[in-house]
Amino acid sequence: MIILSLIITLSLSTITFLLFTATRRKPGSPPGSIGLPLIGETLQLIAAYKTENPEPFIDTRVLKYGSVFTTHVFSERTVFTADAESNRFILQNEGRFFESSYPGSIANLVGKHSLLLMRGSLHRRMHSLTMSFANSTIIKDHLLVDIDRLVRLNLDNWTGRIFLMEEAKKITFELTLKQLLSIDPCEWTENLRKEYMLVIEGFFCIPIPFFSLTYRRAIQARKRVTEALHLVVRERRVEREKGVKKNDMLAALFDSDCDDITFSDEEIVDFLVSLLVAGYDTTSTTMTLAVKFLTDTPSALAQLKEEHEEIRTKKGASMALEWDDYKSMPFTQCVVNETLRLSNIISGVFRRAMSDVKIKDYTIPKGSKVFASLRAVHLAQDNFEDARVFNPWRWQKTSDLTNFMPFGGGPRRCPGYELARVALSVFLHHLITRFSWIPVEEDKLVFFPTTRTQKRYPIIVQHRNVVVVE
Repeated sequence: MIILSLIITLSLSTITFLLFTATRRKPGSPPGSIGLPLIGETLQLIAAYKTENPEPFIDTRVLKYGSVFTTHVFSERTVFTADAESNRFILQNEGRFFESSYPGSIANLVGKHSLLLMRGSLHRRMHSLTMSFANSTIIKDHLLVDIDRLVRLNLDNWTGRIFLMEEAKKITFELTLKQLLSIDPCEWTENLRKEYMLVIEGFFCIPIPFFSLTYRRAIQARKRVTEALHLVVRERRVEREKGVKKNDMLAALFDSDCDDITFSDEEIVDFLVSLLVAGYDTTSTTMTLAVKFLTDTPSALAQLKEEHEEIRTKKGASMALEWDDYKSMPFTQCVVNETLRLSNIISGVFRRAMSDVKIKDYTIPKGSKVFASLRAVHLAQDNFEDARVFNPWRWQKTSDLTNFMPFGGGPRRCPGYELARVALSVFLHHLITRFSWIPVEEDKLVFFPTTRTQKRYPIIVQHRNVVVVE
């Protein structure tokens, strides 16, 4: 009995010590609160981002602690920065003071060999390889044709009431699969897309299947996605041995086997999964929100229509868009910039301090998780006048992009940033010149687990020159 009492006492003492050491603030580190033991402020963060306010969690803490503060989310003590200068410092010092480090829920779902988690020379090489398939020359000479064709193909099926976000997801998923695997839309791609949606829903959960049904479903869906992609990779290896060559990302990964790096099927699949994340959900949501913002701002929509009608008049309705057409869309680029700034599909990036680092007179302890909030910078009144108002004309007055980082920055800047802009511009062109639309009902933005509209933005579409009635 005495021994049992001693064991219980020692156990309670150990737990108390661990909780105390895990929650106390280290001298010189940013102020803040780490919330409850183990779960920290994760529940407060999730609850906050389910409101209509785009930055409630950070807003309240910036007011209390300043633009750099400490919290505890997704099982780790994390330093948040809501300051443009600090964010640039973090992004530019990748591999020197900071390294990529994401919550376990994301890391488990994208895979340990994903581009998101790669570091050092391997990341530099794979990032460069990805950029080589999404730069302006490749888009101009190769990808623009597919983008235009797939957008048209999807819009051909639009009639009556649609959920714009669902339709946009189909478009971007098909575009991404075409770029990565040379696969055209079919029943297989649609089934894969539905599984992929379940994977993304698990990104911001406590990474313990027992506690989260959403996370458990995401893990199961990820297994089905990887099984499907493994089959494609194996079939393509057989084709390659027979001399069949395709011009896509998978072929480029196979070609890397001729150099000093050989990729296993597992590594290739993880890499493809992460690129699907980058190219699918973010671009489709930006498409949807661009239409919502334009619908809510009739003067902007009218000016955009003028720009695209002029292009269509010159080309004719049956002609595909070319690179010169894309480059003749100045107001479209203002709309794209403002949508990216206001929607902030990527709210921020996670890093880990590789050593003690000074930021804003604070010391970020070695090993600390850091979250650089891009959204907080984009929505700060000090950086943009009327920052939470959709105003594409602001981009006609400024060329200063210092505080504008929708695709991140530094060595990990999104390699598909130009491709995303082109896809959105082509989509807006065909939508505006072919359709008129009205919202079916009020739909609001929510910001967790990712930015989206709550009701998938249902609208009624009709071909131009036809009166739209509810």
